[in-house]
Order: sequence, then C-alpha cells, then structure tokens
Amino acid sequence: MSLSEPLSLQLAIDRLTVAAEDRYAIWVLESPYPGGYVHHDRIWDEALSNLWRNWQDFFSLRPLPQVPHVPSTYVPQFDRERLSSMANGGERPRGYTSRLMQDLGIALWQWLFDGPIQQSLERSLGMAMGQDKPLRIRLDIRTPALINVPWEIMQAQSGRQAIALSQQILFSRTTSAVDPLLPQRLDGALRILLVLGQDEALTGDGPNAATLQLHEEAQVLKELLEQGTSGLRDSSDKAFCQVHTLLQPEPAELIQQLETGNYNVFFYAGHGIPAPDGGLLFLRPGSPLNGTELAQVLTRQRIKLAVFNACWGGQPDQRPQRTMARSSLAEVLLHHGVPAVLAMRDSIADEEALSFIQAFAQALAERRPVEEAVAIARQQLLTLYKFNQPAWTLPMLYMHPSFDGVILNPVVDDVTRLPGESSGHQQLATLRFVKDPESAWPIYGGVLRIGRRPGNDLVLSEPWVSSQHAEIFCRHGNTLGQPGATYYLRDYSRYGTLYQVDQGWQQVHRGEIELTPGTQLRFGSPNGQCLEFVIEDVSSSASSSASK
Repeated sequence: MSLSEPLSLQLAIDRLTVAAEDRYAIWVLESPYPGGYVHHDRIWDEALSNLWRNWQDFFSLRPLPQVPHVPSTYVPQFDRERLSSMANGGERPRGYTSRLMQDLGIALWQWLFDGPIQQSLERSLGMAMGQDKPLRIRLDIRTPALINVPWEIMQAQSGRQAIALSQQILFSRTTSAVDPLLPQRLDGALRILLVLGQDEALTGDGPNAATLQLHEEAQVLKELLEQGTSGLRDSSDKAFCQVHTLLQPEPAELIQQLETGNYNVFFYAGHGIPAPDGGLLFLRPGSPLNGTELAQVLTRQRIKLAVFNACWGGQPDQRPQRTMARSSLAEVLLHHGVPAVLAMRDSIADEEALSFIQAFAQALAERRPVEEAVAIARQQLLTLYKFNQPAWTLPMLYMHPSFDGVILNPVVDDVTRLPGESSGHQQLATLRFVKDPESAWPIYGGVLRIGRRPGNDLVLSEPWVSSQHAEIFCRHGNTLGQPGATYYLRDYSRYGTLYQVDQGWQQVHRGEIELTPGTQLRFGSPNGQCLEFVIEDVSSSASSSASK
C-alpha cells in the first residue's frame, strides 16, 4: 500500500434465506487489519420500517413501499412546492423535516455499525487517523430491496457529518460480482464525451423547436463542465477539460465516437428506464441501447467514469412481486469492469443537477479522487438546497472494488524554490485542429502520443495514420512548462508526417524535427486533417479568469 493510499473497509449486506424476511447478515469483506474480518446478523425491525416509511412520505420523489421496492417505469413529478411549504412552516415545521432526515441517518448508522461491525469500524478509523489518511468505506448491497435506502445520509450521532459528506471517510457503493479491472493509465486531462439522448420533457412547436432546445441544453452543459474547471484556486495545478457533445446519436455513431475519441469520462443526460440488462438508454426515437451493450464499448475504450444525470441509472428492474438482483445500470456497468459509475437515486431538478455537475467537474479538475469529488459536490447541494431537502441525498456512486478513484496524474513540482518564491508564469503546449481550435490536446507531462490506436493521447482514425504514428515531447534546458522549453516531433510511422515551413510543406519520416509555435502538421497524407502546434501562457489566462 502506498503512503497516500487510503485504508479500506468494505462491507456487504444480504438477506438471510433460512430466516424471516426481516433478518440480514452484515460482514466485512476487506479490512485494514487481520482481526477486522467479522460478521453480524441484524433485524430490520418495525421501528426502522416506520422511520423509513415516514422519510419516504416527505423526501421520496416516487411512491415506495415500506420494504424498499422499486416501481418499474413511471416517475411522477415531485411536488417541491409542498415540501417547500412544509420546510417554511406550512404543514409541518422545518425542524420536523430536519429531524426526520437526521433520525433516519442515525438509525441506519446504528443498524449497520453494530456489535463487531462497529468495533471493526472504530479500529479502522483509529488506524486511518493515526496514519493521517482517509478511510475508504464501500458498501456492497446484495439485497435489491435495500438499494433505494439512502445509505449516504448515515451519521454516527446528532451534530456529526453524514458519511457521504465527509472527506475523511470516502464512501461509495460497490459490488463484488465484477469482471477484473483492466490496467488503468492516469491521464493528464479530463476528456468528456457528453451525450444528450431523447428527452421526454422537451417541449416546442415541432421538431425544429425541440432540436433547438436540445442544442441549447447541450451548450449549457458543455460550458458548465468546461467553466467548472476554470478559475480554480491554483490554476497551475488544474487539469484541462475537453468536452465533445453528441446530440441524439444512433448507437453506431456513439460507439464510433467512443472508439476514436480517447475519452476518460462518459456523461449521459436523457430518457431511460430500468430493464433486466442494465436499463435502456433512449438515445433517439427508435434507437434504444441497453446497459450491457453500452458496457462493452465503455470497458473496451477504458472509460474510467460514467455519469448518468437521471434517476433510473441506480434503479434495479422490478418484476411482479420481485426485484431483479444486479439489474440497475450502475451495477451492470460495474460488473463488466467500468471503474466508477455515478447515477441518481431519484429524480433531481435541473437547477440542482447543474449545481452538482459544476462542483463535481471542478473537484475532478483539481485532481481529487472520484469519491472525494462526489463528496465536495454533495456538500454544494446541501449548502444551496439545505439539509432538510432531498437534493444532497440523491447522487449514488458505485466504485469497482479494485479502483482507487484516481483519474488524473498528480501534479509533480520538480523545481526547488526558495520559501515564498512563486513559480512565475507558465506555458502550456497544445496541439489543436486548425478548423476547430476548441478541439485541443494539451501536452501534459511533456509527451503527447499520436496514432490510430485508442491507447494514444490523440487518436486519429484516418487510414494513412499508423497505429503509433508520432509523439511530441519536450527536451528542455530549463524546466518543463517554463519559458525556454523546446518541443520536438518524432515520427515512427509508415508514411511520415508533413509539417509546414516558409518554403511550403516538408516531410519527416522516422526522424525528428523541432516545433515552433504556429507549426502546422498533417499525419500520414496531404489529405489528412490539419493540426497546429501552439504554446499559451497559462498564468495570463488564469489571471484574466480570476479578475472577472
């Protein structure tokens, strides 16, 4: 275990099949010390059932029975005005809803962490505090009836922070029935594929109005994700965020984009329903895609995080008198080897979702682990929409048991400076399309690999581009990212790389050339897409952002 890696405590809950339906087994699957692997049986008693039922009466956005049970497809609109009036002293005082939220959180904590499970938790927390590390707690819920219980609101006692709000406890859900996690390579930038599917709520006079509204929604989300990563406290440490949007794509178009774009985050907003194979995503009218089909391409292309801005992403499929085990989209993607999946437990309002997305994207760009980024964004929801509102309870994070939550390379400052000495202005080298300057690939870490295979940093799917065509690297007499650093292109390809000079286009084949700002490149053929090498002053852009 590395010095920076959190300690881990993983728990599982399952119903006892040889006992009454209200009896459950809880046991420790992973512990930071040998004696922590314990088990304990618990009864879901009438008092807890009544508290859970009362909580649903006020906070559920859909009707749920006493023992958690998921309706199949219909999602009624939540009456937020009613809850708001209660919170402001209407039907019930605001203090009642706050106490109800807190009481269920405490009751769930006491039910889960009892007896030997509590002892294992306390010792694990003590070890984490002694080593100045967070404790990662992952909960494997093997009984489908308990999926909708808001375990994220658990708290040890009054006045203590809920478990999913803490940055000292990194909480997530998990499942042990998973395929092995493929080797993960840390990235230098966030590369997000934003997909807007069919939306039942779109209104407008005819298809043209609906299409315009969809474009507007896509632009809002794209700007939110990109702007959420700008203007950070230390802009020199932030990761670049590139967002590519697809509007109501055909399944084949979505798969092709995933295979050629070298993304690490998949973001879907649109209509869907629970179904046995991980739900159905309605990409466009008449073109559904189920979770199992989506999982194949997400795992093949090494997507690290899948985000679904919809309530059905965490819902298992419901059959008469029976809830299908491991049928939710989040669980199915995890089973196939997707490292992390974020979905909503219930319907979330647009303004709440936008607030969450912006805070989440900013935390990811600060190179925080996924669990910590979700906790920070959840804190934002609680601050804006209050403790006695359901918004902060809605995000559900599922993590593969083998995934450490890290997506981006940590920042390594290899320059020794005197105390108080600033790093000065920094420069960022970037390769971008001439016709579409917003499609850009920053050269983080001093190397950018170009080729046709998905493993490259920049994937070009043109037939004349070799699998591993070329790389751009920094050879510096000074320091990477500082003025004076020099960049070169080294060609490994079959057909060479074209570069533009004053005399016109020249070719480099199995050799290297020095790159100057403004150099234009074509890989493999004069008919290839034209890209431009540029160097930008990071500090100036950061200063201008900070001054706004």
